[in-house]
Amino acid sequence: MTDPAATADLTPSRVLRWKIAIFAIFLTSGLSIATWASRVPAIKDALDVDNTQIGALLMAAGVASILGLSLSTPVLARFGARRGMLALMLTFAAGVALVGVGTDALGSYPVVLAGLVLFGFGNGCLDVIMNVEATAIEQLGGKTILPLFHAFFSFGTVIGAGLGTLAVGVGVDVLGHTAAVAVLIAAFAVAAIANVPVRPSVDPDPSEHGAGWRGRVAVALSAWREPRTYALGVIMLGMAFAEGSANDWLALGIVDGHGGDETLGAVGLTVFSVAMTAVRVFGGPLVDRFGRVVMLRVLALSAAAGLTLFILAPNLPLVLVGAALWGVGASLGFPLGMSAAADDPAKAAARVSAAATIGYIAFLAGPPILGVISDRIGLLNTLFVIVVLSIASGLASGAARPLAKD
Repeated sequence: MTDPAATADLTPSRVLRWKIAIFAIFLTSGLSIATWASRVPAIKDALDVDNTQIGALLMAAGVASILGLSLSTPVLARFGARRGMLALMLTFAAGVALVGVGTDALGSYPVVLAGLVLFGFGNGCLDVIMNVEATAIEQLGGKTILPLFHAFFSFGTVIGAGLGTLAVGVGVDVLGHTAAVAVLIAAFAVAAIANVPVRPSVDPDPSEHGAGWRGRVAVALSAWREPRTYALGVIMLGMAFAEGSANDWLALGIVDGHGGDETLGAVGLTVFSVAMTAVRVFGGPLVDRFGRVVMLRVLALSAAAGLTLFILAPNLPLVLVGAALWGVGASLGFPLGMSAAADDPAKAAARVSAAATIGYIAFLAGPPILGVISDRIGLLNTLFVIVVLSIASGLASGAARPLAKD
């Protein structure tokens, strides 16, 4: 049996510590991703590789992330949230460190590749479990706060990018930088997990094995047979395309499509990012006031309108307005899809994993697909694909309606 002391009623102070711990885990995930991204130029130079080989590294990390997403439910069923998150954070911390070892100590492309596989798998698998924990906190409090958890992920990417810039500026090599971040991630992992409570619904008895956890996996796989999973996947797919394409193509669209300079391209991406993060920070009360479905429809309309304005605007100020509306529209689709998938705590991990897998495949595969299309019809015209997907996301938003209580 599970230790009764570990499952004692959650006091307000314990819930607060739990919430802060999950905020820290979201932030740490973003920190790790930005650490790698900020050192790509240095890694490319140190290994003396071309863009195709860098693309292969990105692909390996992406495939490993999707594998992690797919295996998150069995991991959660077998090891529980606490042990699972600790192991996964240490896994991607080791991956970050291995990238530095492969770059500067060994000068080995295969070692960097191995580091990114660990990094991608750990982050992908952790993503589902930390969202399951965040939705449990959300349900306990009765208020929409999952977007705020995702905002902390964004804060982590900003901190990671800033530390990367600082490391480059003061001449810290990739190994020194990644080793320091890996130690920081490991310390965050140990401190955070110590404040995550044991929950019998997701943390099995350590002695449980065989049919016990296989039964949990069977429940997990059942999510793929539910039509609602795919409808939520459409919501998350459209918004993942909207967010992922902005990260990769917005700045280039301003430069190549509208004749702006590189500085203005960076400004446009900043406008998008600030708008998206602001809605994630302050949007929870609006969701509670108007409901998920209404908010998702309004935001899908904002994304479609913002993208259309971005594409067709006759001058650069209007392009930036379009970028802001695009960021607002892309802000909450993913976290609200996660929240809806977790409405039933007994099947939260399975449904979050399935819906997130659909969304993340779009997030990872979408930008390269758009790149191929843009070679044929032009970048700005290609963005109309995302307008259509945003509209589809809005049309599917009824699936996010809260499930009826038994």
